Amino acid sequence: MSVDSVFPQLEALLPHVQKPIQYVGGELNSTVKPWDECDVRWALMYPDAYEVGLPNQGVMILYEVLNERPGVLAERTYSVWPDLEELMREHQVPQFTVDSHRPVKAFDVFGLSFSTELGYTNMLTALDLAGIPLEAKNRTIDDPIVLAGGHAAFNPEPIAEFIDCAVIGDGEQAVLEITEIIRAWKAEGRPGGREEVLFRLAKTGGVYVPGFYDVEYLPDGRIGRVVPNKSGVPWRVSKHTVMDLDEWPYPKQPLVPLAETVHERMSVEIFRGCTRGCRFCQAGMITRPVRERSITGIGEMVEKGLKATGFEEVGLLSLSSADHTEIGEIAKGLADRYTEDKIGLSLPSTRVDAFNVDLANELTRNGRRSGLTFAPEGGSERMRKVINKMVSEEDLIRTVATAYGNGWRQVKLYFMCGLPTETDEDVLQIGDMAVNVIAKGREVSGQNDIRCTVSIGGFVPKPHTPFQWAPQLSAEETDARLTKLRDKIRGDKKYGRSIGFRYHDGKPGIVEGLLSRGDRRIGSVIRAVYESGGRFDGWREHFSYDRWMTAAEKALPEYGVDVDWYTTRERSYEEVLPWDHLDSGLDKDWLWEDWQDSLDETEVEDCRWTPCFDCGVCPQMDTSIQIGPTGKKLLPLSVVK
Repeated sequence: MSVDSVFPQLEALLPHVQKPIQYVGGELNSTVKPWDECDVRWALMYPDAYEVGLPNQGVMILYEVLNERPGVLAERTYSVWPDLEELMREHQVPQFTVDSHRPVKAFDVFGLSFSTELGYTNMLTALDLAGIPLEAKNRTIDDPIVLAGGHAAFNPEPIAEFIDCAVIGDGEQAVLEITEIIRAWKAEGRPGGREEVLFRLAKTGGVYVPGFYDVEYLPDGRIGRVVPNKSGVPWRVSKHTVMDLDEWPYPKQPLVPLAETVHERMSVEIFRGCTRGCRFCQAGMITRPVRERSITGIGEMVEKGLKATGFEEVGLLSLSSADHTEIGEIAKGLADRYTEDKIGLSLPSTRVDAFNVDLANELTRNGRRSGLTFAPEGGSERMRKVINKMVSEEDLIRTVATAYGNGWRQVKLYFMCGLPTETDEDVLQIGDMAVNVIAKGREVSGQNDIRCTVSIGGFVPKPHTPFQWAPQLSAEETDARLTKLRDKIRGDKKYGRSIGFRYHDGKPGIVEGLLSRGDRRIGSVIRAVYESGGRFDGWREHFSYDRWMTAAEKALPEYGVDVDWYTTRERSYEEVLPWDHLDSGLDKDWLWEDWQDSLDETEVEDCRWTPCFDCGVCPQMDTSIQIGPTGKKLLPLSVVK
């Protein structure tokens, strides 16, 4: 049975909202498949505004993977701005997809990709606008299955009451497996209702259904255990891992936005995973093992993507793109091929110890020479040992000297504040490093127009990392520490004007910390924040710390816990963590040993080039780390004219 578009009702509202173009759809390479010819239908959401959500690679890849499958359709939906939300409620227009403007409630699956926990209130807004009950237990057989994915789904417990299930890890194969289970259940006449299809998903061992697990608490507020409440449901749920990226060359037809977005480029993921072992980095830990896309696979994706989009810049994406074993050949090959078209290349950021002028020159040969970004993360040598970021200040100064000496004028340095065992002095050394960078830049370039921007984010301990047990620095202590650093930089009359200083106050980090290491009891806080107007918490102008703290003060006392219990409290080895039943492949004992190594300021080598440290991932995936070089050249060999 066909489902009608809500666009006639929506169109009348668009003249009254900001940026109406973000809601009309019809982007180049978007897909609208006939509703009646498909038997499994997905609505995919990145729970943020169109300008942030459309470029998201994860959603774009799944959108294409699903739409390639016969009998399956996928459409996209994004968070609507508060001005349109108000009008939609007034005129009873439901949450819609931008592709065909069909109501989200009409789809079989409502899949949300969370790269950050601050999107949770936007999820509740979308559910409510769609007419889907907020709590999973209140949904009927005719409501979509609400499925969470993305990095934040590695601890979905704070949103357990709002989602039907979660998938951790890579999505390409997972969404197809889920599709076939739903297709078979529907073909059989939907036997057993909603619970039956969720059970079929859960017993695969790769889909987590919170409703099939009970959480027991100890008198002091800690978790006693998490146990299945249904026979046939696994005790632990495993992550999905795509092992051969060349078999999944997506997106083949990248979406080209109608409105301005945060990334105006065509992007190719050149490898997945990271073994540098930075102890704060959840993405690096949960995406192991390293899997490289071949140089020829990258070349073919770039060629097809540029033809399909008309973009003039290619982003070579990964967690540490300069670590690809053939990055030099990739950059030179692409720069050679697209010389005539002036196609620019970019890396998200460059490791200090991976930078070289040849690589940088290839990346900027056909584009503009903008600033370089490096991430020392810790201000002092001691802190970099704690976090296992093996970069010395000498390495950094040598690297920036090379950059400034070869014509660059701007360098951006990224740090974190609030790392475990950090002191005021560790943070103040960030200022010293910036001064040394400016001084060296002036020396080697003979110019005074040298700039260095220091950007600082607050550290938030994340699940499935060695720092998952660590205490978080309070917002007040974070702000005090950063104020001292700001005053030091501004007080330097010789170099201060050449140093830009950007930082976030400590309050958003506390809320993120509450959500990232929270358990099911945090769900009541999220709901209270949503009901009191919380939206777009990742946006500074919409975020309200007071709203979150007020909600927590009302919701948490009945459980005998508070915000500090979740954030600034250190955990012990014996404590059951909310995500322990979700298997990222990492051995918990290995993570604990690495946490102890950090307290001893012991560095650990990158296991990609040294003997295995037994983190647990490779045996579970039945693989060894995939590395090059392949010895092949970029294809085709001819220059594109």
